[in-house]
Amino acid sequence: MEARKLIDALTVAERLKDAIRHCYTSGGRHESVAEHSWRAALMAYFMKDEFPEADMDKVIKMCLIHDLGEAFTGDIPVFLKTPKDEKKEEALLYDWVCTLPEPYAAEMEELYQEMAKRETLEAKIYKAIDSVEAVLSHNESDIKTWAPNEYELNLTYAYDKVAFSEYLMKLRDEIKQDTIKKIESENHRK
Repeated sequence: MEARKLIDALTVAERLKDAIRHCYTSGGRHESVAEHSWRAALMAYFMKDEFPEADMDKVIKMCLIHDLGEAFTGDIPVFLKTPKDEKKEEALLYDWVCTLPEPYAAEMEELYQEMAKRETLEAKIYKAIDSVEAVLSHNESDIKTWAPNEYELNLTYAYDKVAFSEYLMKLRDEIKQDTIKKIESENHRK
């Protein structure tokens, strides 16, 4: 990619460093969208051995780019995001993607379409990681930062996304056990 085009693309992506997510870090500050995407990509990297039949480099790309639309709209928690919000984010994202030079514009558009359909193994893995990472992050944050509906969400969220994989089901179950311990610990303090 030509230097100016790269700088322009990275300037848009940089907004994700300041786009605050609903979740907090273990250190007590709001997590950024960039941090979530980075850790999702890292999770995909660490899962390479679990999915030898999958193109995990593609999954890593999906994790890296999946929330770029939030550079234009900011983050809206999954339990508040409406179909109207999703359409707006998608339109703004696609408007930006078409300004990228080839082959990046075409590759990203193909990845986004594959991710939206969630039919390929890679798209299913990406979506599972995206969802599981959110639950993991909530477990790491102070429980006082949780919204009332998140107690139930942290116990149930993402199971539909991981159901296709025995490994991901085990991972989700382990995270659920951490959630249960966190809630029980909080209940004992009260």
